[in-house]
Amino acid sequence: MPTPTDRYTTPAITLHWVLAIAIVVSFSVGLYMHELPFSPFRLKLYNWHKWAGVTILFLSVLRLVWRVTHRPPALPASMAAAMPAWQHTAHHATHHLLYALFFIVPLTGWAYSSAAGFPIVWFGVLPLPDFVGADKALAELIKPMHKFSTLALAGLVVLHVAAALKHQLVDKDGLMARMSLRRS
Repeated sequence: MPTPTDRYTTPAITLHWVLAIAIVVSFSVGLYMHELPFSPFRLKLYNWHKWAGVTILFLSVLRLVWRVTHRPPALPASMAAAMPAWQHTAHHATHHLLYALFFIVPLTGWAYSSAAGFPIVWFGVLPLPDFVGADKALAELIKPMHKFSTLALAGLVVLHVAAALKHQLVDKDGLMARMSLRRS
């Protein structure tokens, strides 16, 4: 099992799990609301989805600042030695792409909303500036970017979870304890 120095810091663990929950909920709401007929309920869900996106963007900034200023623990030497080179590459590439998509997804959503002429008022209180000017043609260009980046993020999340479960259930190497909410 990992020692306390092998674990991520409490703020890193908290940001990881809060972002994980927020991303899964926002993705689920996005899928659900997309298929609804136009109604006040659908508009409410769109607002909640936008609020979640802005919150995810804000938390992603905090997470990136924390990550840059607090080096994550290295993989235990025995674990690193047991991993083939392609797994090391996949590990680093997945994490870098996840971080990039933590920003790309909400920024393309904000840009789409602005271009479509729908302002974002965070939690119904704080009006945010338009990310781009209102332009229906631009909105139609940005919309698939938001969709594609969201699906890419979902795919990487599934890959990340699958890798974590492989370490937990197949390798039984205790890797997941490093990001556990409970101290072991």
